[in-house]
Amino acid sequence: MSNQPTPLVPVLAVVGVGLIGGSFAAALKAAGAAGRILGVGRDTSTLERARSLGLIDEAATLDAALEQADLVMLAAPVGTIASLLDTIAPRLRANTVVTDAGSTKSDIVHAARQSLGSKLGQFVPGHPIAGAEQTGPKAARPDLYMNRNVVLTPLAETGRPALSLVTRAWQVCGARVLTMDPDTHDTVLASVSHVPHFLSSVFMWQVAMAQDSDLRLSLAGSGFRDFTRIAAGSSEVWRDIFMTNRKAVLTELADVRRALEHAEQALRDGDAQALEDFLERAALARRLWASRSRLT
Repeated sequence: MSNQPTPLVPVLAVVGVGLIGGSFAAALKAAGAAGRILGVGRDTSTLERARSLGLIDEAATLDAALEQADLVMLAAPVGTIASLLDTIAPRLRANTVVTDAGSTKSDIVHAARQSLGSKLGQFVPGHPIAGAEQTGPKAARPDLYMNRNVVLTPLAETGRPALSLVTRAWQVCGARVLTMDPDTHDTVLASVSHVPHFLSSVFMWQVAMAQDSDLRLSLAGSGFRDFTRIAAGSSEVWRDIFMTNRKAVLTELADVRRALEHAEQALRDGDAQALEDFLERAALARRLWASRSRLT
């Protein structure tokens, strides 16, 4: 008779075993917090790669995973989560908890309300604030969430056991778990996550489309590298993020445009002091943030 304790998640199902879902699985597995890990996805070669890398124990259909899973992580592109919730709803067992890793939350919460009905209490919306420009199972790593923030946006209907399980799972991954309402999440993340990626992509596009782009890129240094790094992310993933959080992103872009016009006016006027004041304020804000967050 085994004396091994029951893991936090006896059976984990990960829908979308790429960077985000794969790292979640890897972290729980490394901590001994997941028993069996099932991978679900549309690409059998990706699932086989995830299995060969040890991220999952076996590939499964969504139906088969729902018959067994204690926790289901939806780590698919945010634009597909609504249809996944529709598919899951009639098959969801009473003791199965569902969470997601979508970068927007209001649209997913709305979709969950439309799809899950009386099972809404089993759903815990979430968003890990972590990532990389690499994609796919090969990019997954067990320490991705170490000391990173994960935002949960539980609903009034969310059951305490479900919220507790998802919170503990993220804590096992090394993450700091925060809670907030979905609209606040989307507004804040539009500013500090979505718009930076949008601007990075726009700038990279502008340079790449220039007639002398090869010369420009041959001389680009670390500043260009750091500013454009996130533009290398998955276009499918980011398309869905921008479209599902369109209103908040457009509001933030309007604010960025006003700030750009302010700095541009100082340059146009030849007002060196006004331009220096603008740059200094930005530099001080960046240094203060870096010192507080211990990021560089």
